[in-house]
Amino acid sequence: MDHSNMQNMQQGTDLTTILLYIGLIIAILAIGGYVFAARAHKENTSSLKKAEKQALRKKQKTWLLISHALVIIAICSVGTSLIQRYSSQNSIERLNYNAPIQVVTDKDYGRGHDDGTLTYEMKIPTSGTHSPHDLKFGFYKEKPPTEKLVHNLEHGDIIIHYHPDAPQTLLDQLEPLTHFKKAGAGILAVPDTAVPSDQEVVVTAWTKTMQLAKFDEKSVGTFIYQNINKGPEQIPPEVRQGGGTM
Repeated sequence: MDHSNMQNMQQGTDLTTILLYIGLIIAILAIGGYVFAARAHKENTSSLKKAEKQALRKKQKTWLLISHALVIIAICSVGTSLIQRYSSQNSIERLNYNAPIQVVTDKDYGRGHDDGTLTYEMKIPTSGTHSPHDLKFGFYKEKPPTEKLVHNLEHGDIIIHYHPDAPQTLLDQLEPLTHFKKAGAGILAVPDTAVPSDQEVVVTAWTKTMQLAKFDEKSVGTFIYQNINKGPEQIPPEVRQGGGTM
């Protein structure tokens, strides 16, 4: 990852931290305001004169209004901080490792649609006629239909294929990757018996294949960064949120 990307990410992290602290400070101030309002209410007894009671009610109302406003500001500040932190954690720029990778450019077998069960020239196809329906992004414990997976590739998604009996340590490394997105494209991790026995994972994009004898986060991250959202049919993110039937 180049220096400018790292610097931008660091600045983003600093901003989210500042927003979080500001929100917490404002929340504390709001609690103090509610305490003062409660005290004003407690001081308003029947022994006081009418003018004194009115003054205390006004004081209580003022503190309550201030406290309500502070709570709203605190929620907005903390909420913005958490949203930005989550977004930065799953920013595709985090995968820009620029690692040297070996990627095979596969033959393009077309992109027609067919609702039936299909056969493919490749054991793990990266193009070809496919289902008119695609899949949600995410981590899969059971293999989805290949026909739908190819449709995902058409939309620029990345698919990480792993052995069905892969160790939990590998699964724990793959699952976080499925949260990354770019525009209308995302990432899926699926178990697949077609993964060669001497390879740990096979990563695919439209007409692109990378095999790894041993999973390497930087290699997979680089492949994702270089190939995501580059399918022949790109869908706007506001239309294709999280993948799924198109």
